[in-house]
Amino acid sequence: MGYGVQLLRSVVFNAQMYLMMALMALFFTPLAILSRDWAFRAIHTYCRYVRWSAGWMIGLRSEIRGDVPTDEVLIAAKHQSFFDIILLVSVLPRPKFIMKKELKWAPILGYFAFRIGCIPVDRGKRGAAITKMTEDVAKGRALPGQLIIYPQGTRVAPGATKSYKVGTGVLYEQLQQDCVPVATNVGVFWPRHGFYRKPGLAVVEFLPRIQVGLKKAAFMAKLEPVIEGASVRLMAEAGFEA
Repeated sequence: MGYGVQLLRSVVFNAQMYLMMALMALFFTPLAILSRDWAFRAIHTYCRYVRWSAGWMIGLRSEIRGDVPTDEVLIAAKHQSFFDIILLVSVLPRPKFIMKKELKWAPILGYFAFRIGCIPVDRGKRGAAITKMTEDVAKGRALPGQLIIYPQGTRVAPGATKSYKVGTGVLYEQLQQDCVPVATNVGVFWPRHGFYRKPGLAVVEFLPRIQVGLKKAAFMAKLEPVIEGASVRLMAEAGFEA
């Protein structure tokens, strides 16, 4: 299939994806106001729809590998594009994110992020952000769920490098919960910017748990090579050469 045809399909796919977000929000928002369970039902429905529509509209199939956690855990995930968020939310029963504070004001996304218990942080104030993040996590622990953090703090394109932030280690020590690392290759097909989407098989893989009890430095030293190594393997499987 030629580039122009795939680009057109990508544009149509993106347009209908955001249209469907608005339509589902109209239906689910009154219900989500009444019950947090309906907020989760809304995001699960939307994310599963996006996966389904991506498969037949642009040829982008998706697959979840590994054991999906359903208990109270910290999830440290590789982040390459919006699509890895879609895949995570489609299968986790109670996902909630450490997110940049600007998303609080995003239409639809901001409200549902608040409703499911996401925790906004100011990435521009590193020390203060870590302190506030740990305080907010402590306050929100009454809300059950899987807390997702991106150790690199932002989307990182395939082949690019970015250091892992210490905040993940701080949360691991504070929460006293197992950590589930997550690898992905979605950036090979769905880049950080632009409308073009490539056909193929996008994968999110839940890796073996890092058990609670390590010191912060030992945890961070173990986390990065596990996630990066698995992500490199998945990207190579998708035909990406760094």
